[in-house]
Amino acid sequence: MFDLAVIGGGINGAGIARDAAGRGLSVLLCEQDDLGAHTSSASTKLIHGGLRYLEFYEFGMVRKALEERELLLQAAPHLIRPLRFVMPHQQGMRPHWMIRAGLFLYDHLARRELLPDSCGINLADHVAGPPLRPEFRRGFEYSDAWTDDARLVVLCARDAAERGATILTRTRCVGARRKNKLWQLELATAQGQESHTARALVNAAGPWVGTLLSEAIGRPSRHQLRLVKGSHIVVPALFDHPYAYIFQNPDGRIIFAIPYQERFTLIGTTEVAYEGDPAQASADGNEIDYLCHHASNYFRRPILPAEVAWNFSGVRPLLEDESSDNRQLTRDYLLELDVGEPPLLTVFGGKLTTFRRLAEQAMDQLAPGLGGGKAWTATARLPGGDMDAAGFDTWRAAQQARYPWLPADLLRRYCHAYGSRIAELLDGAGSLAGLGEEIAPSLYAREVDYLVRKEWARTPEDVLWRRSKLGLPLSPDARQLVTERLAAILPG
Repeated sequence: MFDLAVIGGGINGAGIARDAAGRGLSVLLCEQDDLGAHTSSASTKLIHGGLRYLEFYEFGMVRKALEERELLLQAAPHLIRPLRFVMPHQQGMRPHWMIRAGLFLYDHLARRELLPDSCGINLADHVAGPPLRPEFRRGFEYSDAWTDDARLVVLCARDAAERGATILTRTRCVGARRKNKLWQLELATAQGQESHTARALVNAAGPWVGTLLSEAIGRPSRHQLRLVKGSHIVVPALFDHPYAYIFQNPDGRIIFAIPYQERFTLIGTTEVAYEGDPAQASADGNEIDYLCHHASNYFRRPILPAEVAWNFSGVRPLLEDESSDNRQLTRDYLLELDVGEPPLLTVFGGKLTTFRRLAEQAMDQLAPGLGGGKAWTATARLPGGDMDAAGFDTWRAAQQARYPWLPADLLRRYCHAYGSRIAELLDGAGSLAGLGEEIAPSLYAREVDYLVRKEWARTPEDVLWRRSKLGLPLSPDARQLVTERLAAILPG
């Protein structure tokens, strides 16, 4: 029997499992696919307050997200890094004074120690100016942060597991019923069905939250969700400086253009109403055209759909309201607690940046009745994050001295992906030969084995697209070699 069962292995479910395990509770988390396989690995990869939500008077949500941005920069400085944004001023859209006022508010809504102030810039004198069309002369600069979203989910699950949680991936909850003041859970895996009991249940199934309520739990929801698809494209690098861009569009939406994986630029996102299975979401031709067209309105070099090297889509479950405009739907979350015996807590909505606060508030509601301890994650580091947030570059330089045999690019990737856990990854290896076979460029057998042993990787997609982000430049032949390696080390 578990104190708490969590259904859903996206960022909110993993965050709740981590928080609960750290309070001394026994925890079961089950996820029907891989950790973060859907919405939580299909974001714009930003830890941010959401500058554009100020326009819709979402001051409380933006303040909360900005507070969390500061905490997360401290919690995982290897994985969550400052990113400076440039916004070219577009004549005829939001006036200059309005943007400046919004940035001033963005700077001051929450305490900020690690990131610099926003400012106005002359694009003719700025490194981010040359890639833009010449009519953009003035702009603004402000700070937010970037992360590897899928790895953030995995680190939360890893922390939960190290605190005693049981993490079951590729395990679907097909039934949950109250019986004898316990939740009786029926879980389906490739090997068959298994049963568990828990004293409390959390439904953190993201876009499947309503389906889980109605089909597995047999309880109607009092809240409706609107499923909104956000698509992104990845193209060969459009610029070689470290800044990102935020662009205003005539339809009132914004898109980002972000440096991605050294050789690419990530552009997104769209906001399209979606019906159907969230697992099957993909970018359609209209969305790809939309992103190419509106980014081309800003960059000197037009972006053609034929240049898109990769695209991905995620379905965001947003709380329904009277608005017909997807932009105006709140990105905030709602926690619904059914205090029956045993209790059920359902998570509606939410965004990547506020997952820790959501998890803390969820457990503040559940923990007293389960005998759990107090909130603890506000000052806790995520696995691999035990270095000074302001001194990450110094720490990384020390790793180069410690592992002089590692190529610089490989060391950089290891440091950002694993942080201080690089010592565990490289334990006993004194040369590249000690990492085993190079299965694909920059992917060695030792890393694949680590991802299977420590991070629940089971398929080439888990390894290449969610854990290492090496899938984009690799050939189909390399993918096959990863498949063969996994087959050799996985049981059965």
